[in-house]
Amino acid sequence: MASDTTAAHTISDHERRQALLIWDYHQMRHPIRPCEAAIGLGSHDLGVADTAVDLYRAGLFPVLVFSGGNSPTTKARFPRGEAVHFRERAIERGLPPEAVLLEPHAGNTGQNLTYSRRVLAEAGITPASVLLISKPYMERRSYATARQVWPETKAICASEPLEFDAYLASIGDARLVLDMLVGDLQRIIEYPKHGFAIEQDVPGDVYDAYVALIRAGYDSRLLAT
Repeated sequence: MASDTTAAHTISDHERRQALLIWDYHQMRHPIRPCEAAIGLGSHDLGVADTAVDLYRAGLFPVLVFSGGNSPTTKARFPRGEAVHFRERAIERGLPPEAVLLEPHAGNTGQNLTYSRRVLAEAGITPASVLLISKPYMERRSYATARQVWPETKAICASEPLEFDAYLASIGDARLVLDMLVGDLQRIIEYPKHGFAIEQDVPGDVYDAYVALIRAGYDSRLLAT
């Protein structure tokens, strides 16, 4: 049995292979191009804020909305809300305050996009294209949600360019990452049934890995169905 030595939780080689299948599926691998605005999707991962700074410096967007209130996985780390902490981190790293808008209330991805769209509109911005900056394994869900709730705007996904093992090391909690990988995949499967996102094909090996990790106990982020 091999372990992720950077995290308190130990994962086996088999679990790592299953997680890697899901990790790869979640990433859209869109060619990154300039967009008229960007949205930094709140989460437990400050890498989203750091990536937003890097992309702004590369000239990929002129204005950014950080969106997010709190969730069970973030309220202890970001007591003033995800978006507030992300904005502070980005400004500390040199992002001009005037380039950053704040949306501190969203509690899910649909709200991230809907509320951020409203914030942009209030600032007189109606973008034809938007760069969605998220955790690496949230790309597909954010894309599927954007296509449902904001179909007239071109959505491009971006995330911190880390491989799976490097990401585990950066977060320092392997169980949390695997729980979140599984939870995001469940939402990709279930949300289209409720009109929250467009449907995405899930390859058989990815679905099998998802079922196996649930059976192995990676289920803390699952929704009741």
